[in-house]
Amino acid sequence: MRKVIALLLVTAAVAGLTAAGAGAGTQSVTATTTIKVSAGEFFFKFSKASLTKPGTVVFAVKNVGHLAHDLKIGGKKTPLIQPGKSASLKVVFTKKGRFTYLCTVPGHAAQGMQGTFVVH
Repeated sequence: MRKVIALLLVTAAVAGLTAAGAGAGTQSVTATTTIKVSAGEFFFKFSKASLTKPGTVVFAVKNVGHLAHDLKIGGKKTPLIQPGKSASLKVVFTKKGRFTYLCTVPGHAAQGMQGTFVVH
């Protein structure tokens, strides 16, 4: 009876290792970084100004101002965010570099709502 139980335990362990390793080459696990962004007249304040390596970032943008704003970065853009409201923007950075961000409302970037986000 002990041999049967031992055999079952070994079989289960091998099956678990095989299942765990089966997707190892096909799946990549990348952490998502959330960066809080405050938008107001006429600024953006990021909780982090850079990323240590390429990866996925969710920009959680809150409009703390009195005018509508948006955030454009990495070829993606939030909808127009009304005062007191929030929006999220998911961007996948696949390479290192400097990425310009800005508010696309006419005149806002020129008044300071722009900057550079760095991926190291």
